[in-house]
Amino acid sequence: MSARLNLLSPEVRANPYPFFAELRRTAPVSQVEPAGMWAVSRYADALTVLKNPQLFFSAGMAALMTPPWLGRGNPSVNSILFMDPPQHGRLRALVSRAFNASALNRLEPRIRDFATSLVKALPADGGVDFVSAFALPLPASVIGELLGLDPSLHSRFKRWSNDLVSVSAVPPDDVAMQTRVRQSLDEMEHHMKEVLEDRRRQPREDMVSDLLRAQVEGERLTEEELVGFLVLLLSGGLETTMHLLAQAARVFIEEPGVLARLRAEPSRIPAFIEEVLRYEPPIHLTIRQTTQEVELGGARLPKGALVAVLLGSVNHDEAQFPQGDRFDMDPPGTQNLSFGHGIHFCLGAQLARLEARLGLEALLARFGSVERGDAPEEWSPSMMVRGLSSLPVRLREGAGGQKTP
Repeated sequence: MSARLNLLSPEVRANPYPFFAELRRTAPVSQVEPAGMWAVSRYADALTVLKNPQLFFSAGMAALMTPPWLGRGNPSVNSILFMDPPQHGRLRALVSRAFNASALNRLEPRIRDFATSLVKALPADGGVDFVSAFALPLPASVIGELLGLDPSLHSRFKRWSNDLVSVSAVPPDDVAMQTRVRQSLDEMEHHMKEVLEDRRRQPREDMVSDLLRAQVEGERLTEEELVGFLVLLLSGGLETTMHLLAQAARVFIEEPGVLARLRAEPSRIPAFIEEVLRYEPPIHLTIRQTTQEVELGGARLPKGALVAVLLGSVNHDEAQFPQGDRFDMDPPGTQNLSFGHGIHFCLGAQLARLEARLGLEALLARFGSVERGDAPEEWSPSMMVRGLSSLPVRLREGAGGQKTP
């Protein structure tokens, strides 16, 4: 490429995949904008980065998430996402029990109830924004249940989450957006501290109380670590599942035969979810920083270089996924990297998969088709997250669907 690719340019944000394909062909590890990061576009090189925290450490992400205009700390950088060994191992051990199999089994009936209620409220043969009516409220309800938060706060979750994941993409001259982001971070941090104080006074049977009680070798989570984890859970849990469900609906629009097949074979839903994750991963890139000079993909990276692993590109790498730019209901067995790999594999991956499965089971039990709505779809402005902020659709009840009483 004659000029550096800008990951924030409108044409790349609208459809990054042709640009990613060109990177894989001609410059698999090369510098891009913003910040002159080194973009990693091929699967094998991405694995090298994600599997070697001693060479590519995670704390480098903190700089992107704490730009000078923020004028304050970002609570999310105190979470495990931004930590390296040995601190990472200690914190992961403390919070991982909240996502074990028994915890998810306890949560499953509630998720199914949330999904069923939301599907019943969707209009048959009418237009609706799939994101605001289903893809957003389902994970918001689950997170509220996990954290024991007041349901009246669900409407704030999206604004807080949107602003948090947009920090790295806010233009330096957009004063209004900067002010909004600072306000959202202040609100989110303040509320999480209030929740923690409330659970200290009156413990409940919820994740927050469990985290306050958790100990590993006599150590507990600090206040900063607790707030950081809750902020990460709110944002990551909301964005991942919301965009996963919205992308599933978009596949139904573009590939009507897929929906019909899943209604006939509901056992295929988990495989369908994995292909949606590969085809349109909610998290499009993750950042690392080199601890020393290192050679990768034919390029020599200096010590301290920011490395952007383009998950949206590596999941389309033809070397791993033949015809990777096509949606394939019967893909090869190669594992997608949508939830990361190695020590930073997403703690909430199984929860997101569970929410998506139960949500789609409820949706497909009633509706036989999903059609494009009248208004245009809208995309998130974030550099790290690629997802639909609005998806107008028309839902049609199909043969065998459950009619609304």
